Amino acid sequence: MIRGIDHVAITVADLDATCAFYERVLGAQVEEAYEIGGRIAVKRVALGKAILNIHQQGNGVDLVARQPLPGSTDICFRWDGDIGAAKARLEGQGVTVIEGPVARTTADGMAANSVYFRDPDGNLVELMAT
Repeated sequence: MIRGIDHVAITVADLDATCAFYERVLGAQVEEAYEIGGRIAVKRVALGKAILNIHQQGNGVDLVARQPLPGSTDICFRWDGDIGAAKARLEGQGVTVIEGPVARTTADGMAANSVYFRDPDGNLVELMAT
């Protein structure tokens, strides 16, 4: 039986810019960096209890999706706090909220509210608060 998702991998056009965005906007921390041929190809990034493996496009890693493209991900993170605080944080960092707060339901059936924005590659990112 599936207990949950361990991590999600996304492909980006500019590894350093994307990592800097998630660090600045959501407090992400780079836990590990993987090199291939002397260049950093993937960074393992922690956002609270969630993990993103961020891949530089064309990094030479073979064990990836068939067509890994920047901007093709839609991901939701649970926000630990009020959705208004999430929206204020985003706006305070110069991030455009494209929708929300709006009512949603969590994967485990709880009432929630979400805000949506895009990262530098155009990935849709949702912050969901219960």
